Amino acid sequence: MSHFYGMCQGNRGAVTRGGSKASGFETTAASWEGCVNTYLWYNEEKNEDWCTVKLLPWRGAGTTKLLYEGPVSGK
Repeated sequence: MSHFYGMCQGNRGAVTRGGSKASGFETTAASWEGCVNTYLWYNEEKNEDWCTVKLLPWRGAGTTKLLYEGPVSGK
């Protein structure tokens, strides 16, 4: 069973993927103006799931900006 789980819905239907505590889970959603990248991982030091959410350039467009890094719970 996956520790992390994700779904993507587009014009070709939905797909799902899983990730383990060891592998983590990364997604990127892009447009012509940039992309949003999320990365989930298990923080062994804190004994909880953490994430990074950031804006990144895509195909030469967009900016790099950290939006959030911390526990998935938001606490």
